[in-house]
Amino acid sequence: MKKFTSIVCSICLLLFLLDGGLSLLDDSLGLIHVHVLGGLRALVFLFFIPVALLTYGLIGVTPMVPKRWFLPILLYAPAALLGMILFAIYHSNLLPAATWCISLVEASLGLWVLWRAQGKIAFHWPLVPEAHMGDKAFRWSNLLGFLAGNFFVLLPGMLAGLLVCASLALDHFTAGYLKLQSDGLVARAKTYVRADGKTILLMPMMHMGEADFYSQVARSFPRGAVILQEGVTDRKNLQNPKLDYSHLAMSLGLCSQKQEFSPSADGNPGDGPVWRRADVDVADFSPPTINFLNLIARFYANGPDSSLLQELLGKSPDATLQEQLVTDLLVKRNEHLLGEIRTQLQSSNLIVVPWGAAHMPGISSELEHAGFHVSETQEFKIFNFRTVADALSAKSE
Repeated sequence: MKKFTSIVCSICLLLFLLDGGLSLLDDSLGLIHVHVLGGLRALVFLFFIPVALLTYGLIGVTPMVPKRWFLPILLYAPAALLGMILFAIYHSNLLPAATWCISLVEASLGLWVLWRAQGKIAFHWPLVPEAHMGDKAFRWSNLLGFLAGNFFVLLPGMLAGLLVCASLALDHFTAGYLKLQSDGLVARAKTYVRADGKTILLMPMMHMGEADFYSQVARSFPRGAVILQEGVTDRKNLQNPKLDYSHLAMSLGLCSQKQEFSPSADGNPGDGPVWRRADVDVADFSPPTINFLNLIARFYANGPDSSLLQELLGKSPDATLQEQLVTDLLVKRNEHLLGEIRTQLQSSNLIVVPWGAAHMPGISSELEHAGFHVSETQEFKIFNFRTVADALSAKSE
C-alpha cells in the first residue's frame, strides 16, 4: 500500500509540475502574443485530472498521503479558477498578466513540494518516497473527517464562491441593472430625470423569463409615454433560421420575451403608451456577425448538436470576431437607440426603454453625460430558481 500510494503521489506531482512549467512557459510567450503550447498544456492537464481524482480519493481512504503537500496541489485548480473569474470581472485587460502569475505560483508550489519530498530540487524516482507515507493504511477518523470536510466545507464553499462570482459579474457588467438573489434573478428598472423635467425609464429585459415578469413590466408603463421598442428587423431575410428562444425557454419552464412581450411597433393601442421601433436591421451588421447569429439560431433550433457545438467552440477564441460582435450587437445598436432618444425628447417628456440588460450600462452612461440622474429604482422578479429547477426535474423524469 505504501508503494502504491508513493507511485500515485509521484505521478500526481510530476503531472502538476509539467502542467505548471508548460503553463508558465506558454503564458510567458503569450505576453508577446505567441501561443504554441496550448495543445500540449491541454493534453497534460487531461492526464492530470484522473490522477488527481485518484490521489484525492486516496486522501480519504488512507492517512498515508501527506495532506499538507497534496491538498494545496489538488485544490489549486478550483481556487485559481475562482480567482481568475473575480479578476476577469474587474480587470479583464490585465488577464494575460494574471494568468502568468497563476502559472508562476503553480510551478513554484510544485517545486516546493518536490523540495520537501526529496530534500532538494531533484527528480529521483519516486518523486515522493515511501518514507514520507504514513504508517496506517486505513483509519475511520481520517475517512469521516474527509467526508465531513467535503460535504460541509469544500462543496458549500465552492458553490458559495461561484454564486458570489456570478452575482458580482452580473452587477458589474450590467451596471447594477440585474441582481442575483438567493431565490432568483431580479431586474432593476431605473428612472432618470433631467432639470427640464424630461424623464427616461430604463427597463432591463431578458430574452427568457416568467410570464408574470413580462406582464408586470407592461403594466408599469405609464400612459402617454413613448416606448422605444427593441427588436432587430430583417428586411432582406439574411437570418436563416430566425433566432428564437422559445424552445429553450419552454425547457426551462419559462416564456420567451417574443411570446409574452411583443406589442406592435409604431402604434398607439387605445389610450396606452405609444410604441416606436428603435432598433437596427440585420443588414447593418457585418458578414461575420450575421454568420455567427445564423450559427446560434441553428443551435437553438436544432438543439444540442455536436458539429454545431464544435463550430461554436472553434469561433469563441477568435478575438477579432468578439470585437466585431460587440461593435455590431452593442455599440451600433446603442448609438441608433441614443439617436432615437434624442429625437423623441424633442416632442415627449416621458420615454421608456425596455431593452436587453447588456445595453443598459452604455445607455445609462450617455444619459448621465446628457444631464440625467437616477431618481427612482424599481425591482421586478424575472424568474425564480424553483421554477427552473421544477421544470428540469420534470424533464428528467
